[in-house]
Amino acid sequence: MDFLANHILSVVLFTPLVGALLLLFIPRENEQAHKIAGNVFGTLGFLVSLPLLRWWNPGNKPFSFEELADWIPSIGAKYHLGIDGISLLLVMLTTFLGMIAILSSWSAIHQRTKEYYILLLLLQTGMIGVFVSLDFFLFYVFWEVMLVPMYFLIGVWGSDRRLYAAIKFFLYTLAGSVVMLLAILALYYYAPVQAGGTRTFDVPTLLAAAQHFSDPLRVWLFWGFFFAFAIKVPMFPFHTWLPDAHTEAPTAGSVILAGVLLKMGTYGFIRFSLPLLPSDPLLRHKIIQIVIVLSIIGIIYGALVCLMQKDMKRLIAYSSVSHLGFCTLGIFALSGSVLQQINHGISTGALFLIVGVLYERRHTRLISEFGGLATPMPNFAAIYLIISLSSLGMPLLNGFIGEFTILQGAFQVSKAWAAWGSLGVVLGAAYLLWLYQRVMFGPVTQFANEDLPDLNLREYATLVPLVILAFWIGIYPKPFFALIEKPVENIVRQVNPNFYSAEHAKLPPAELRAATAEAR
Repeated sequence: MDFLANHILSVVLFTPLVGALLLLFIPRENEQAHKIAGNVFGTLGFLVSLPLLRWWNPGNKPFSFEELADWIPSIGAKYHLGIDGISLLLVMLTTFLGMIAILSSWSAIHQRTKEYYILLLLLQTGMIGVFVSLDFFLFYVFWEVMLVPMYFLIGVWGSDRRLYAAIKFFLYTLAGSVVMLLAILALYYYAPVQAGGTRTFDVPTLLAAAQHFSDPLRVWLFWGFFFAFAIKVPMFPFHTWLPDAHTEAPTAGSVILAGVLLKMGTYGFIRFSLPLLPSDPLLRHKIIQIVIVLSIIGIIYGALVCLMQKDMKRLIAYSSVSHLGFCTLGIFALSGSVLQQINHGISTGALFLIVGVLYERRHTRLISEFGGLATPMPNFAAIYLIISLSSLGMPLLNGFIGEFTILQGAFQVSKAWAAWGSLGVVLGAAYLLWLYQRVMFGPVTQFANEDLPDLNLREYATLVPLVILAFWIGIYPKPFFALIEKPVENIVRQVNPNFYSAEHAKLPPAELRAATAEAR
């Protein structure tokens, strides 16, 4: 137990990797064993992450469960892991959606199952590593490692245009990664030399040193990281790889891509980009305005394009462009975003699972090929409706809490930002409800709907937990806000030291919240 308590992040990080290595020794012909082993380690990966919630007690430290060991001493790279409330939620989302994505593949993958489950587990390790790394060199390694499994998942098990989508995804992300590497090296060389004449890649140390850099240097560093994270989110106009990747990827790949991979970009904005904003208020405001305008364009553009789609998967892919525009709006308006990132992972991940359910039955994703499915599949129709309402932001469901906090905070900063963002909410309701109406209650197509079975036990196991989470966050979000309150406050103090005045710190909690709202 002492080892587990002291190395819990390493256990969570490498459990999927251990599963991938064990799968190497299972004969290729034993397809059933691959499925069982993949699901066992997917579930185990989630179970070993649960102690993080039970043992969570951050105290006064910025990061918890820290692990530190020398890795490459000659360049100052260390094996340094740690999490705060933001990365804790993203790690839990990763392990949870990873387990569900692996389970959803049981009857969908029939070729090269051994390689498929190995790549899914390797992808899981890469994504967790991004969220727990506190060393820039280690962070970059995991950031790049994640590319390879997703490339093959799209390129081998995807749809008709899978190679085009896989190469486009790889090239876009690699381009952003190269620019980010240059920014990391600039941080590394411009930071003061440590005691003993060595340099370091330590994230807290380098970000603290960056606070003393000149504003022109901080601007260049900001845009270097911004380019990589904007591609990953993806923000307009760097979004064009996403619809192709989503449409061509297998169901599990789409769930992971929407639910977790895109959050690596928003996490990077919060962890690295915000602290690198220049100290000059006017310069900082200009940069924030540029990012906000791109976010609002993404919100409205993504929603309008959704109304024109004929493929269900492509529609949901463009909805991610719109919904993640809300996340970046919240990040740079300092008005909240972390919970909406979790909400997007839950709701959009579930929507891709729903499309996967229909695709396994009809082997098509064209909206025109469906209609009247509510009659043969009533339970599916009920779950689909809940998830659609969750995604469009219906009160008592998770999407409402995230969008409300973002728009509320944006309104306090700029009424125009909130007004344009609200238009995205209206358009989101339009395309999601129109899609639901056509698929579930539209004219019955030439196919025999009576032959379509309702959800089976495995499909319930993938969808019902997401429905429960949607209601939980929508009705009682307090535990989630409590996790992120302190790390968000620390980041806001870095970005805008005047946001919390000394007088506010002396106020009771209720008055402090009112004063904070006034300051915004």
